[in-house]
Amino acid sequence: MPSGPTSPALNVRRSTLPPTTYTEERTLEPPKKLIPSKESSIKGSSMPPPVNRADKPRIPSKAPAISDAIDRTNLSSGILPTEEQVSPFSTPPSSDESPAPIDSSFHVRSRPKQYTATASGRPRESYFEPPPIHHSVVDKRRMSQAHGTSSVASHSEPRPNEQPPRGRIMSDRPEHRPGLPPRRDGDFQETKQSSNCNEVSTKSPPRNSFDVQPTAMALMTDSTSTFLPPPKRNKPPSIADNANAFKTPKSHVPSHSIYIKPSEGVREPSLYVREGNSSPDDVGDTGQGFSKAPPTLTDYPDSSQANRRRPYFRKGLREVSTKYDTRLFDICGKYVCTTGYFTRVWSLVTGEMLMSLTHGDTIKIVSLAFKPACNHEDEGTRLWLGTNYGEIQEVDIPSQSIVYAKNGAHTRREVVKIFRHANEMWTLDDDGKLHIWPPDESGLPNLRNSPQTVRVPKGHTFSIVIGDQLWMATGKDIRIFQPNSSSEGQYQVLARPLNQPLVGEVTSGATISSQPDRVYFGHTDGKVTIYSREDFACLGIINVSLYKINSLSGVGDYLWAAYNTGMIYVYDTKSYPWKVKKDWYAHDNPVISIVVDRSSIWKLDRLQSASLGADNIIRLWDGMLEDDWLDAEMQKSDAEFCEFRELKALIMTWNAGATKPSSLRYDEKDANFFREMFQADEPADIVVFGFQELVDLEDKKLTAKSFFMGSKKKDSSEQEHMSRQYRDWRDHLTRCVQEYMPAHEPYHLLHTASMVGLFTCVFVKASEKERIRNVHGSEVKRGMGGLHGNKGALIMRFVLDDSSLCFINCHLAAGQGQTVHRNNDISEVLETAALPAERDPSQRTDVYVGGGDGSMILDHEVCILNGDLNYRIDTMGRDTVVNAAKARNFGKLLERDQLLLSRKRNPGFRLRAFNESPITFAPTYKYDVGTDNYDTSEKRRAPAWCDRILYRGIGRIKQLDYQRHEVRVSDHRPVSGAFKIRIKTILPKKRVLVWERCEQRFEEVKRRIASEAN
Repeated sequence: MPSGPTSPALNVRRSTLPPTTYTEERTLEPPKKLIPSKESSIKGSSMPPPVNRADKPRIPSKAPAISDAIDRTNLSSGILPTEEQVSPFSTPPSSDESPAPIDSSFHVRSRPKQYTATASGRPRESYFEPPPIHHSVVDKRRMSQAHGTSSVASHSEPRPNEQPPRGRIMSDRPEHRPGLPPRRDGDFQETKQSSNCNEVSTKSPPRNSFDVQPTAMALMTDSTSTFLPPPKRNKPPSIADNANAFKTPKSHVPSHSIYIKPSEGVREPSLYVREGNSSPDDVGDTGQGFSKAPPTLTDYPDSSQANRRRPYFRKGLREVSTKYDTRLFDICGKYVCTTGYFTRVWSLVTGEMLMSLTHGDTIKIVSLAFKPACNHEDEGTRLWLGTNYGEIQEVDIPSQSIVYAKNGAHTRREVVKIFRHANEMWTLDDDGKLHIWPPDESGLPNLRNSPQTVRVPKGHTFSIVIGDQLWMATGKDIRIFQPNSSSEGQYQVLARPLNQPLVGEVTSGATISSQPDRVYFGHTDGKVTIYSREDFACLGIINVSLYKINSLSGVGDYLWAAYNTGMIYVYDTKSYPWKVKKDWYAHDNPVISIVVDRSSIWKLDRLQSASLGADNIIRLWDGMLEDDWLDAEMQKSDAEFCEFRELKALIMTWNAGATKPSSLRYDEKDANFFREMFQADEPADIVVFGFQELVDLEDKKLTAKSFFMGSKKKDSSEQEHMSRQYRDWRDHLTRCVQEYMPAHEPYHLLHTASMVGLFTCVFVKASEKERIRNVHGSEVKRGMGGLHGNKGALIMRFVLDDSSLCFINCHLAAGQGQTVHRNNDISEVLETAALPAERDPSQRTDVYVGGGDGSMILDHEVCILNGDLNYRIDTMGRDTVVNAAKARNFGKLLERDQLLLSRKRNPGFRLRAFNESPITFAPTYKYDVGTDNYDTSEKRRAPAWCDRILYRGIGRIKQLDYQRHEVRVSDHRPVSGAFKIRIKTILPKKRVLVWERCEQRFEEVKRRIASEAN
């Protein structure tokens, strides 16, 4: 990690504090109170006050701002809702609120030496060898007079001062977005990584015990399992071996720029924010005691190619309904345990409830963990439960009984957490007392023995065991401890806690097995902070959501996150920006927690993850995402079993303002509009017309009758008027196509649809019609809260050869200040399952993408969305916009375009999944009808690019042109776009061979993930 130019060398020194005092407790006797000496006690100033857990996260309403003297650290903004019903897809309003900068300088401590265990015993045909006898039993037999091992901690050397290279500033402007490739060679290439899923290392990395992961779990085995249990666990190193002094790390972040430190195999980002690039919007207050803000990534995760299919296992149990209020659970192999006022255990093989214990009206279990076992066959058969009165109970699942209860283990204190660390158990109470329960002669932790005790700060909000260290959060502060039961010594790693400005309280944390050098923490404001395990530096802050992160879990190669919305997101953290690999509705209510069960690799031949929702349902998920991996590999390899050809599509969108076709004949330019559009280039194979406001939506009488009559029979004259308007335009478009398109290539009318002003008309060449199947249309109403069709969308899709195409004609909410409503409208349009689903599984994989079945828009390989989207230009007066438009200073206006701002600032904005070619024409709205003058009426509306055409389909579509047309009969100008679309035809025999190869490669991926998980 580079050091700042003014950073002194790291100073590693011995502590002047005496070792922490431990006390031992006898069974069934009250514990003796720990009275540390004045010199050895932790100062009260380092102890944070109790955390107000009821506080709601404060989400900033705009991008955090730093003064000109400080780096600009965050270009993305939070959202401060201003409406009663706030959508996750709303655009953040502006605000003057500016948080204070913070000092990111903290001292660096060397990483303790890692210990690995090796297996012994009879080898089997698997990736791992099971231990016949627990290692601690062997140690006891060999060294009856001695206990424990020691090692020498390694110290990091001072690093020379380095200046990170300058990088360019990323932009969200259309002209800066990357273009799509013209051929398949790189269409589906992921960001280059050192650890490719297709490449399996011949040398497996040393195994770290899965016991030291965030969630304690036990190993179980099965005779039919592909994976055997891991090697024996390590005996924890002694504290004395790592009794280094408090480290007072100093900042390594240069004062000129913000640098995101990449880990091995992680692509280094090209974004560096320099002081010289600050804008007036970035000026904020300066705080006391802080020099500068920490490194921050400005781009939200890319969700454009996210898969929406739920990652269920193909066979076996999918969910368990607890049927009582459940907030705590753990999973190990074949068993899942839930607890609270009841403790119940279910079999994940049969779904049967195996045990149910009642603890009474006043006793509540507030923590649990599976106890380790000497033999892997016995893993998962015993539980430790911590109560709200400080009692610890050991439960045996086969006998369905409490085999031992340690009364007063934490006297009258709530046992907030139980950790499993190798062959030890750690218990923590709300008073900051941490008990370490060492193994006895059998090599297992025993409640009948007296624990060793250390103190940590009060106010625990989250904690995780990583290696031999306890990372504990109290609010925003993160402290690191190195407790151990073998001997006494200094155990607090850093002299002061880790914390970052501009982030909320810590709610969750996780590690990813393929990235052992990083620790991820989730926060109340939807941010994720990344810390190094080597020098404890903050490597970055990622804005992943506008919602509180309830839980994080490292599953396989990815980071899983759970939210109050009931959604689970899977992030690929090795690419920049992060990619959303998957998102799905896991529960109807908020997701409380996610737990990954690494023991299932050896017991059940799978990596299972489980989520608990506020709906009291536990659902099981495929942690290896097998179906998604196979689909992605097939798409990457489609050149091996597909033939391709290219077609041209012409799309036109126009808010006609109740104009009739006859109105075009009065002006020569208007009359030549369609001829010039058709003959501008080579004829298109597919022609799509999308109209808005073909009937007068400002006719309040017509609109009111259309709404209040609902499904009743409409007035015959009004129905005839609307039908005649659509029919006139259909006939006019048919004549134009026949007249202006080449006579030797006839066109057929494939589809028409209308909805209260919206009108879609699709033509295809006669030579292509026979290749088209599964033509379907639908509508989504968004007017009056989804009850009226004056706003909404017409959706039309078909399958051409073996490619799926979808066309969407939209008219969104109007008004300068209605960005939130527009975002909600487009969200509803894209997320509604409005089309018939494909029931054939093979057709789903071959024709649709993203794990979809064709019922939703984003399931299709190629999507083109057009319409009067009604996005306006923010924070500029009407005259300023008009003058800039006349001067063709479009860049200034596009910086304030609401659609582009929503793409940049709102991670949940659904149009982030679409692309738009650079806009090189003047705003298309609003004109005085019949003139080239922008609105001069009493309202004097500011010009805007309301009429847009967007598209998606990586490697399958390329836009050729994007232009407006000068037709003056409406207050909007028409916009057209020409596209090249790549159409595929699948060769079935070749596809079978490619599928078999992909399945073979996935077996290698399973081996790698199993190896890294240990």
